[in-house]
Amino acid sequence: MKQLSHLQAFRTIAAAALLSLAAVGAKAEDTIKVGILHSLSGTMAISETTLKDTMLMLIDAQNNKGGLLGKKLEAVVVDPASNWPLFAEKARQLLTKDKVAAIFGCWTSVSRKSVLPVVEELNGLLFYPVQYEGEESSKNVFYTGAAPNQQAIPAVDYLMNDFGAERWVLAGTDYVYPRTTNKILEAYLKSKGVAEKDILINYTPFGHSDWQSIVAEIKKFGSAGKKTAVVSTVNGDANIPFYKELGNQGISAEAIPVVAFSVGEEELSGIDTKPLVGHLAAWNYFMSIDTTKNAEFIKQWHTFIKDTKRVTNDPMEAHYIGFNMWVKAVEKAGTTEPDAVQRAIIGVEYPNLTGGVAKMLPNHHITKPVFIGEIQDDGQFLTVWQTDKLIEGDAWSDYLPESKPIIADWTPPILCGNFNTKTKKCSGQNY
Repeated sequence: MKQLSHLQAFRTIAAAALLSLAAVGAKAEDTIKVGILHSLSGTMAISETTLKDTMLMLIDAQNNKGGLLGKKLEAVVVDPASNWPLFAEKARQLLTKDKVAAIFGCWTSVSRKSVLPVVEELNGLLFYPVQYEGEESSKNVFYTGAAPNQQAIPAVDYLMNDFGAERWVLAGTDYVYPRTTNKILEAYLKSKGVAEKDILINYTPFGHSDWQSIVAEIKKFGSAGKKTAVVSTVNGDANIPFYKELGNQGISAEAIPVVAFSVGEEELSGIDTKPLVGHLAAWNYFMSIDTTKNAEFIKQWHTFIKDTKRVTNDPMEAHYIGFNMWVKAVEKAGTTEPDAVQRAIIGVEYPNLTGGVAKMLPNHHITKPVFIGEIQDDGQFLTVWQTDKLIEGDAWSDYLPESKPIIADWTPPILCGNFNTKTKKCSGQNY
């Protein structure tokens, strides 16, 4: 047998190595990577870990249907650890190193604001599943949670009209979402004739635990002879001691109802809810809503997580809607290329879990119902009020003078997230 020369042997080995690398590359390209950017540690883990598991469930279900564009989906999970600058770093890693087709993640607005310049710079796609303060519309972000007109404003209307509230406590965690939402609510309340002296605003840091003096102040403010309500944008694990202190000081829902925008079934599952019965939350989904699709989703969740006691909540539904809209847009575009998906997704519809159909609007927000629910002693919500139609998410509030003339529209000819209808100019990101 003829022996190979050293040069021939080297060439043979090199060719084999290149073929091996090519095979590895081809294998890597056989999957479509999906980034999951949720805190699995730190103050926001109480809320965000479940969203990571929800995304894994949705990806697994899609793979069981045959994947997407003939490829399997591959989840890439990172932990930004409730550290806002780390969200930006992890988003950059997902887009540049892991080459994900889309990112599903963030909870707080400060984390989204941290990620925003990264996805705009690198032309990534972020699906954001949590209610937020509005005043934003990016080409690269899809807001599948509620805008203020889909949660905060209807909640205030309910308390004003059905409860007869005349004095208002706006209590929030000290960051952009509560501050901007409360700015909108303060302007809205004043437009309804509420005097400044009848509005009390209070902010606390993330993870705040000593609520005794603040709850005492709320109790005193509510003892002035006018019906008083608390609108809570307190976020994360600070809710647990807040609600416990409400119970400790005997603040009942009949005397001073609290309506929360960041407390759902997941947060209530960790505390004794008996003293909180009757207090309220405003969301676009409750686990207790009786529809066939919701029952199927709950069963799917319990089977996937292997625990029938685990609850579902509003941001989970938002991920369910956003993920399936992304899948439909990719199929429609025939590619995961971001610009093509961004164009294809506008107008895409997908059934929500409560009986309606969500639609992606030109401003990158979706249509949603609004529900007000009373906390029950089992940690679930009894729906006491709901809108009679789906509400279109409004990116820019009509109650802030500087925002009233601004619209977002990512379709031609406007193609702008903050288009001034008076000056006919785009003052921010556009194509």
